Amino acid sequence: MTTDSRTSLRPEVVDRIAGLELKARHIVEGYVSGLHRSPFRGFSVEFAEHREYVPGDDVRFLDWKVFGKTDRLYIKRYEEETNLEAWMVVDISGSMAYDDREAKLPSKLAYSTWGAAALAWLITRQRDAAGLVLFDDRIRLTLPAQANEAHLRSVLRELEAAQPSGATGFGRALREVAEAVRRRGLIVLFSDLLGDENEALAGLKHLRHRGHEVLLFHVLAHDEVTFPFQRLTRFEGLEGLPDRVADPVALRAAYLEEVRAFRRRLRRVCVANRIDLVEIDTQQELGVVLAAYLAQREARRGERR
Repeated sequence: MTTDSRTSLRPEVVDRIAGLELKARHIVEGYVSGLHRSPFRGFSVEFAEHREYVPGDDVRFLDWKVFGKTDRLYIKRYEEETNLEAWMVVDISGSMAYDDREAKLPSKLAYSTWGAAALAWLITRQRDAAGLVLFDDRIRLTLPAQANEAHLRSVLRELEAAQPSGATGFGRALREVAEAVRRRGLIVLFSDLLGDENEALAGLKHLRHRGHEVLLFHVLAHDEVTFPFQRLTRFEGLEGLPDRVADPVALRAAYLEEVRAFRRRLRRVCVANRIDLVEIDTQQELGVVLAAYLAQREARRGERR
């Protein structure tokens, strides 16, 4: 027997969930309402059949492997999937706790949970299925993909309750994600990717190898992008690393170049593996970021029609 999870929640917890639900609705309806009702629909296609080429057919769909074997031209026909399974995959490792308190900016985790909530809201509204995975060095929580309002509230509840802790382990965690999501779908990953770079990039490639479409929101704190520190500073170690006292002025140039170099490497991997990459710093307005990406996505789909 199943019951509505809200019946077991204290009023203050319900209030927090309602706040996240309200924020998700505000982002979707305030920024994304002008877009096509299903910006994610048709994320992938299933092969249906071959038919012989006739003049006027789009040559992009010629099957050159069949041509090599038969010396005849055939067109590949596809049947677009209409039921989307989209998984919000959120990094809850210790480094996601960082926030810029002086500028009153949200932590990376808060920003990520808002984004995941907004997209889960949008996907559910278009009657597709949204699932949730929370991970650090391994998967800590999984909610299966479903397409109903009660399930959406469960997703929002878990996002609201998420707390950053533990070390990052992209290799293991993303392999577990790839194995857990049986049906090919859309993986929406929110992470700062701080940790073993090779593991992170290999994990992204593995998700694509399993046939999933991958959308990566690379979330960095504004301080991490700009490194504005001027005075002798104690930098707090996260994920088990020790604190360090350092002169940030002496480190700034080398630090910023390392950040730029990592972002360049990440972009190359994403382009090579057809992964959508959205680079974010937490100073950006989330609704604007999502609306810009979804508009770009819809424009690309229009060009392919």
